[in-house]
Amino acid sequence: MLLGNAFGSVKKSLGFGSEQKALPLSDPAIAELFGVFPTASGVTVTASTALRVPAVLHAIRLISETVGSLPCKLYRDEGDSKEAANDHGGNRIVHNRANPWTSAGQVRVDLTVDALLHGAGYAQVVRVGDDRPYELHRLAPGTVQRRTEDDGEPYYLVNVKGRKQVRLSYRDVLYLPAFGGVSPVTLGKDAIGVGMVLERHASKFFGSGARPSGVITDKNKIPGDASGATTINNILKSWRKWQANDNGDPLVLDGGREYTAQTMPSTDAQFLENRLEQINEIARIFGVPPSMLYQLERATWSNAEQLAASFLQLCLRPWLDRWQDAYATVLLTEDERDSLYFEFVIDDLQRADAAGRAEIFGKLVAMRAMTPNEVRAAMNLPAMEGGDELANPYTSTTPPAGDNDNAKPAKEAA
Repeated sequence: MLLGNAFGSVKKSLGFGSEQKALPLSDPAIAELFGVFPTASGVTVTASTALRVPAVLHAIRLISETVGSLPCKLYRDEGDSKEAANDHGGNRIVHNRANPWTSAGQVRVDLTVDALLHGAGYAQVVRVGDDRPYELHRLAPGTVQRRTEDDGEPYYLVNVKGRKQVRLSYRDVLYLPAFGGVSPVTLGKDAIGVGMVLERHASKFFGSGARPSGVITDKNKIPGDASGATTINNILKSWRKWQANDNGDPLVLDGGREYTAQTMPSTDAQFLENRLEQINEIARIFGVPPSMLYQLERATWSNAEQLAASFLQLCLRPWLDRWQDAYATVLLTEDERDSLYFEFVIDDLQRADAAGRAEIFGKLVAMRAMTPNEVRAAMNLPAMEGGDELANPYTSTTPPAGDNDNAKPAKEAA
């Protein structure tokens, strides 16, 4: 059966340009059109079903909530230093409140989750009379279509209350894409599907008795003899009575019957190993160190700090860069971008290595590779007077005694 004109309105979203093209129901594009992603394991992976896998849930929480918890500020270049541009409306939107009912951090959490689950997050920029940005309002991913002009300039078609479609400029929609504009859930659907299969099997194994706790055998039973039904019923009654017993009475089986406890064979042990390996696969999908998904098999006290640093540099940094670029696109004019820029304050994530940072900065200042003000700028601190001088503080001369209020005369000191 072919689908023709009924899907003419979505032909561009499937990459067919202005030409209408019939698609068979077996085409993968049809499944993705309806938000259904078939996998080799036979499990349907969607944004909602993927969140039922604990590793996927925690990876998305870890990335989105960390991005939302980091402060973002608008800075202005001032010579060799920088200062917070608190007088600009964009600073309030990214650092304080995105709108009266939503904090700036919560908007970052919501849009990052949208990008991780659906491929992109969107927010409409509300402007006041002089075209200044005033608020950000989240747009549901299913209500926004991203298009491009012939010269590559993007624009957006937004469904308003499901009745009409509004066209918005690229400066009026904050656009936060995932890698390649495709959700990690879509790209890693097979690995997530295997995790869902393992999760389902574990639930059945431990919940509904996929394997009996033991086996009762009759060594004296004659083949074809069905007269032992009454005896079996009596054994079951005795078994249940013994299970409910809490005084330690022994279990006695009559008629030469024998109870054999079932143990976990090596194949079941490999099942547990497969579950651990699937956490590693999901960690690779989202770029998160496995130890941060509580897969601590290879984590040690010595490498946990390095894994946290790798999370910042290899996973979180690209998301922060996308946010900074998205903010600058819609909240700053072309002229303002020459002197204003958004930057996340990541000091909280680096405090675990505070001793190492202090040692490096101290050595760089001592070898005259950095000035104190450059160090202060790297720590998001304002410049100080006299801090632009390349001098080694460990070899500088002591100030005269007259300039030190705590200094005592030589005779009094003696």
